[in-house]
Amino acid sequence: MPIIRTVSGLRHFLRCLPGNLNTGASPSSTVIGQIGLVPTMGALHAGHLSLIQRARQENQCVIVSIFVNPLQFAAHEDLAEYPQTLNQDQALCQAQGVNAIFAPSTDTLLSDAPFTQVIPPASLTEYLCGPHRPDHFTGVATIVLKLLNIVQPTRAYFGQKDAQQLAIIQRLVQDFNLDVTIVPCKLIRDAAGLALSSRNQYLNPQEAQQATILHHSLQAARHTFQGGSCDRNAVLTTVAQTLAKEPQVEVEYIDLVDPATLQPLEQITTQGLVAIAARVGSARLIDNLILDARLPILAIDGPAGAGKSTVTRRCAQALGLQYLDTGAMYRAVAWLALDQQVEVSDPFAIADLVEDCQIELKPHSDPQQPPQVWVNQQEVTQAIRTPDVTALVSAVAAQPPVREALVKQQQRLGRQGGLIAEGRDIGTHVFPEAGLKIFLTASIEERARRRHQDQKNQNLPPQTQAELEDLIASRDQQDSQREFAPLRKAYDAVEINTDGMTIEQVIHHITALYQERFSDRS
Repeated sequence: MPIIRTVSGLRHFLRCLPGNLNTGASPSSTVIGQIGLVPTMGALHAGHLSLIQRARQENQCVIVSIFVNPLQFAAHEDLAEYPQTLNQDQALCQAQGVNAIFAPSTDTLLSDAPFTQVIPPASLTEYLCGPHRPDHFTGVATIVLKLLNIVQPTRAYFGQKDAQQLAIIQRLVQDFNLDVTIVPCKLIRDAAGLALSSRNQYLNPQEAQQATILHHSLQAARHTFQGGSCDRNAVLTTVAQTLAKEPQVEVEYIDLVDPATLQPLEQITTQGLVAIAARVGSARLIDNLILDARLPILAIDGPAGAGKSTVTRRCAQALGLQYLDTGAMYRAVAWLALDQQVEVSDPFAIADLVEDCQIELKPHSDPQQPPQVWVNQQEVTQAIRTPDVTALVSAVAAQPPVREALVKQQQRLGRQGGLIAEGRDIGTHVFPEAGLKIFLTASIEERARRRHQDQKNQNLPPQTQAELEDLIASRDQQDSQREFAPLRKAYDAVEINTDGMTIEQVIHHITALYQERFSDRS
């Protein structure tokens, strides 16, 4: 595993990737050419390793950058003392299957001063750490943009401990139309609850124990919230009272803000981010917790013919969740392409088609039936289930303009929570933040048998078992190998093989998992 120190060297390494990869990654869970970037300042710990492990699961190649960014340190801060442990970091990365470390010098990334910098919107820096570290996020945004442009990853991984940084980077990617997915990763704590940070090395044992009060105060806020208090004063008073129990901890701020806009909240109606910064000894520490008033999202993925649609509709009814039939949306576009005689291999024609396409999903009067589907004010519920549409839908769904347009619609619906959706990338791409992810699968033989029975029940021309098996196998291959949002099991999904299970058994299993996981929200 090389340590690459120059931009030209890294670009050469990336150009040569197909001949260099030897990671042992499962072809069924990755796609050749997908690159994951984990930006760090080194001094790697278990929190960083959790980012690397997720990147390793989701990409064919993983690059870890190590750069102690001088732009994000003020004159009085700890740039000179910041821990640098490159040899140890290299050993940790190698053990995790990282393909290369990019460790440029300051002159490599910041030569020829003065240089262009990226200034985040003031609304994202006027609260939390912004007033206390005035130039910090300009430095972060500038270097992150440079790293994204140099590596051009498919995905980049950032921890939720740095919640303000995460929100700013997500906005940066949106505003600059960067072709990368920012993947938020959960905050990792030690056994005592202290959020992992490279700066924890500054703490002596007594200070490390004192610092756990940050986590305890956030847990107290969660308890207050779960008790029904959703207003700002109740939540922050609880945090302040808990922090006061440890007088050696010097609180810099506590706040309750919207996780995306970072604006203060008076009431938590969907999500609220409780954030703390404090000094313990010589270390400045941050910690946070998201309080979620929404019902969680349930995402069900899996290959074609695994029974996802029926199970999802029935689970929605049993759990009181909104059913989002994403498969019907893609079928609607496929039907429209056939109806308008648009060639699906023409991405520009398909892009124009989906741009002007109005898809509506209306609940059926019978909750056992799928929702009614309307395309441009024409009802097409049965028309989108024909063999011609079925044969075309994967090719249509694989077109990036189609998926981009429909995913945006689906994610807007998901912001309020409380929905259930199924597809082949719901948990990995559309709702990666879903509270529960299920990967529903079955053997090709079983799926073909079910499809044959469905065709008979709908009075459609039946295909033979062999024909259906060939069709399903071909579709599995196409879905798993497509470049954009391929079919794969999410790293944190629960896999359920439904061979030998009845629909009722599958539904009972999923609803029990949901109720058990979210018992505190009932």
